Amino acid sequence: MRRRNFIFGLWALALTGNAQAQQNGKVHRIAIVSTAGPPAHLLSRDWPMWDEFRRLGYVEGQNLLIERYSGEGRAEHYPELARDVVRRSPDVIIAFPNALVLDLKASTTTIPIVAIFAFPVEAGIVQSLARPGGNITGVSMDIGDDQWGKRIQLLRQVVPQATRLALLVSLAERDRYTALMRESGRVVGATPVGPPLGRPIDEAEYRRVFAAFAQDGADAIVVDDGFDNWENRRLIVELAEKHRLPAIYPFREFVDTGGLMSYGASIPDSARRVARMVVQILKGAKPADIPVLQSTKFELVINLAAAKALGLTMPAELRAVADDEIDSGIQCGNYPLPHC
Repeated sequence: MRRRNFIFGLWALALTGNAQAQQNGKVHRIAIVSTAGPPAHLLSRDWPMWDEFRRLGYVEGQNLLIERYSGEGRAEHYPELARDVVRRSPDVIIAFPNALVLDLKASTTTIPIVAIFAFPVEAGIVQSLARPGGNITGVSMDIGDDQWGKRIQLLRQVVPQATRLALLVSLAERDRYTALMRESGRVVGATPVGPPLGRPIDEAEYRRVFAAFAQDGADAIVVDDGFDNWENRRLIVELAEKHRLPAIYPFREFVDTGGLMSYGASIPDSARRVARMVVQILKGAKPADIPVLQSTKFELVINLAAAKALGLTMPAELRAVADDEIDSGIQCGNYPLPHC
């Protein structure tokens, strides 16, 4: 494996920005590391995170240099990627999700890490939410076991006849989320079906799993909030439409690309909170003293156009409590079209 396969560097911009920043004051280096996605797409400047950095006085190419890394969905290389990032000694590492954060934790106990993760205490990433200890803090985007079951209940409101629910989740996360789904399913009379995503998680693997869902007689899909799914959201929405499988997604960005409905934390809100944590650290705060923040803003977003295409009707009671509803095609309200 060569490092250039994982690094997207705007080196000309970085050099120019470095010279300018050295004239104006200290330049900070931040590494952003993700398990999946083309590095060129990884947290583009259009993300709310960068708006928040700029609002706080930190501008890429001036007093902030960003190095972007992606594991490209190849889990066997995550430990090496983590070591590679640590060797470059950035001032702060922004990382997601759990698997990569754990590899980074194994690679450094000194470089501050601000993570977007789920169930960080249970995963062994931090000691507690109030006092994480060590060199890691961040934003937890899990919605909790009880709220996770709410996704199933919301989906069943739209598709009450759905009793066989497929779970789009990676092999590594299958056991936990299958158990949650089975427990929630007992309440509403639904059972999980279908295989997990194997490695590498790429387009071919998504097509294989969706074909298996259809073959196993799935009535609908619950999509996990793993980053691989986030990065492949347009493909997932297209495959759900192709197989005519109603789905509930973890984030509104899936609905913005044409998905049926979503219930979950706000990614823009979490991204802004990460930026504020990073700035705290750049100003001298220690990750061990910065409490892990839990997502508090949850959104129910429904797509009337997608429901109509599937021959479904959104119940009036669901529309009444939805935070937002879409009645057209791709929206991309928070991101430029290639990223939505």
